[in-house]
Amino acid sequence: MTDTTIVHLLRHGEVHNPERILYGRLPGYRLSEDGVLMAKAASRWFADRDVTALFSSPMQRALETAAPLADALGLPVTVDDRLIEAGNHFEGLTFGVGTGSLRRPEHWRHLVNPFRPSWGEPYKLLVARMRAVVIRARETALGHEAVCVSHQLPIWILRLHAEHRRLWHHPARRECALASLTSLTFEGSRLVEVAYSEPAAGIATGPDVAGA
Repeated sequence: MTDTTIVHLLRHGEVHNPERILYGRLPGYRLSEDGVLMAKAASRWFADRDVTALFSSPMQRALETAAPLADALGLPVTVDDRLIEAGNHFEGLTFGVGTGSLRRPEHWRHLVNPFRPSWGEPYKLLVARMRAVVIRARETALGHEAVCVSHQLPIWILRLHAEHRRLWHHPARRECALASLTSLTFEGSRLVEVAYSEPAAGIATGPDVAGA
């Protein structure tokens, strides 16, 4: 058995969200038609890969993204709550200075500290739970590959940590597109490579929603 194991972090596909709400952990947000196509594109990317374990966030959009992979690979989907979206004070609201939540003073105190951050789940806690599930996936698929379906911010924060970069950042600079892959290659327990790819590039039709 080889000591090389790859853990792929797959962001879910595009979500049906015509009101452009920051939906976070709210239930009932499904994939859009394009999101379904993205999930299928990701499943095709994995068709010839040596994937032996499949994990997913409990959110509907993540489970719907995992479904075609499960069918194509003949694997069960293991739900791991640690892959869930980051907590966010602005969940359920629109975000902006016009008619959005930023025009209301009661929200301003949640914007004072971008380093923690003050509006949501601390970055260090995000790193801890994402590292834990990656270790689980690596050990489960030892010598093979695993897929973990999650969300933009948890995946991006883990990548920043893995690359020894600062955790605070501007959301527009995240390299974590819809249905993209952040792939972690391990030799034994040692991380040796971080790679990024976009199996569904070209399918998205609208602007992305940060923190989705």
